[in-house]
Amino acid sequence: MEEKLTMDLHNGRPEITEGRLPREVRTYDFLDSLSIPYLRTDHGRADNMEACNEIDAVLGVLICKNLFLCNRQKTKFYLLMMPGDKKFKTKELSSQIGSARLSFADEEAMLKYLDIEPGAVSIMGLMNDQEKNVQLLIDEDVLKDEYIGCHPCVCTSSLKIRTADVIEKFLPATGHEYKTVHLVGED
Repeated sequence: MEEKLTMDLHNGRPEITEGRLPREVRTYDFLDSLSIPYLRTDHGRADNMEACNEIDAVLGVLICKNLFLCNRQKTKFYLLMMPGDKKFKTKELSSQIGSARLSFADEEAMLKYLDIEPGAVSIMGLMNDQEKNVQLLIDEDVLKDEYIGCHPCVCTSSLKIRTADVIEKFLPATGHEYKTVHLVGED
């Protein structure tokens, strides 16, 4: 019988960072350096919707679906943030950003540009994109919510951060701007 992980809500970074990946600790260091408050919960790998729904309930926020995309030539990379309950349609986004064809970028590009592994894709990875190789795309519905739920560059913790802090403090500190997109996400 599988033991269920109890998820607690914590204010800010973990007191003990031993055993955590450096990319996760760097995320907390970066947020703290910007005086951005956040709530955190630690959990097992969230690799199915049931697990994601449990995390959403603990945080009291819908965790964004974050997709790392690229053009056919693999010369342009995009991080798309959209509500977790919307369906992604390539054609719908391609026309808005002027890219003929989009696909999911590979793990190698994800590590190279965002220092993130599959399952942990998050806006927080933009702090690692020093050369601004990744264009941030945010669905307009994400911007309507007071809070954003995301991973701190690992898939075993999740954060709840005010959307305004992400847009007004975090993004300027990374040097990234964003483009708002409108995704219907229906069949």
